[in-house]
Amino acid sequence: MFDIITDSACDIVREYAETHNLKLVPLYTTFDGVNYLKEQYDITHDEFYRRMTDEGAFPKSSLPSVQDFVDAIMPSVEAGRPAIVCTITSYFSGSYNSACTAKDIILEDHPDAKVTVINSLLNSASFSLFIYQALQMRKAGYSYEDTIKVLEALRNDGRIMFTTESLEYLSKGGRLAKTAITITSKLSLRPIIVMKEGEIGLGGFTRTRNKGKSNVIDMIQKYIESKGMPIENWDITVGYCTNLEEAEKYRDDVEAQLGVKLLERREDFKTRISIISGCHTGPYALGIACIPKYTTIRL
Repeated sequence: MFDIITDSACDIVREYAETHNLKLVPLYTTFDGVNYLKEQYDITHDEFYRRMTDEGAFPKSSLPSVQDFVDAIMPSVEAGRPAIVCTITSYFSGSYNSACTAKDIILEDHPDAKVTVINSLLNSASFSLFIYQALQMRKAGYSYEDTIKVLEALRNDGRIMFTTESLEYLSKGGRLAKTAITITSKLSLRPIIVMKEGEIGLGGFTRTRNKGKSNVIDMIQKYIESKGMPIENWDITVGYCTNLEEAEKYRDDVEAQLGVKLLERREDFKTRISIISGCHTGPYALGIACIPKYTTIRL
């Protein structure tokens, strides 16, 4: 048996983590640059997104400290259990570097400890599916070593595609060029964002939100088809920020077009676009993520 530790950028809600023996290391958000709040511990999703929508706030995010990861990993080491630590893509955050430094510090005093840090190359809903694969492998009796091999094989094929109302938040966070926000704002276009292999880019523009949502389904379907595996070999989920009613309707649409059940419709799986991702996407992001099931990887 091994422990699984992840930073909170994975979208998995705290209650689900606690009931599935998953340790969350929260990232931080701040509205004033002075007071930093731990995601899901010091501030809830509802309060965070309310401040964005009602107050027009532009929060910022911050990575977990090295000590945060040391505190998360040490109970596993002291209990003699191996630990797999997964982090948000290193292109977005220094969380991976913090976790690696924490591991190095721990190994100085505990050289025989088994600790592996994995840069997921993913974020948000795609990262949640990555963590789900790790949980499923542990449940299925996979060894620590084999679980690491499979996770490293899966991460490049994870995808998330989403639509949002504007590029304003991504631009303020330095995630996309300012020329893109100028174009979308002047033409009243809604962007489609695609994340692959750790980085994000523009996947297109639409005039309406409904068209954007429709295009995202088409794009996910084409991506899965391009990989040459049956769609039943994939786990797929919808991620949302604020509007659960819209998300549920979108789930109906996704399932109708793809012809499969979403993970959250067939398993106990509870997520919501993380506060940290919301800092950069804004409060109206809605999208689809996919990743091959762990059983598709041959050891």
